[in-house]
Amino acid sequence: MSQAFTGGCACGAVRYEISTEPLVMGDCQCRDCQRKSGTGHGSYLTFAGRKSVKLEGRATQWDIAGDSGNVKTRAFCPACGSPVYMTFAAMPDLFTVHAGSLDDPGRYRPQMVLYGVRGHAWDQVDPALPKFDKMPTT
Repeated sequence: MSQAFTGGCACGAVRYEISTEPLVMGDCQCRDCQRKSGTGHGSYLTFAGRKSVKLEGRATQWDIAGDSGNVKTRAFCPACGSPVYMTFAAMPDLFTVHAGSLDDPGRYRPQMVLYGVRGHAWDQVDPALPKFDKMPTT
């Protein structure tokens, strides 16, 4: 890997540094991501190996059950409200960051679209990306 992925919230109170490459980068058009982002989708980078993640500051956390019933925890800055990262109870080794929270958002390269069936005509994502109606299974 060339350099760590770094980022944080808008005000700088919550920061992260991740020393591994992402497993996957993707856009999600589920209703939860639409509501969280205030637009048509969320854009994320998911990493394996929580030990490779360094966090600074204290994020406020909120739990929500996904379609599968599994709990995901959304973490956001209590001062500025920026969404920063997510974790998953059923997959504790994964760590997901919001593409917009990266110090260099240009490093985000989406590879797929999740919950494309819930996308809106006004939210145009790259039509060349593989699109899944739900969360793909391994």
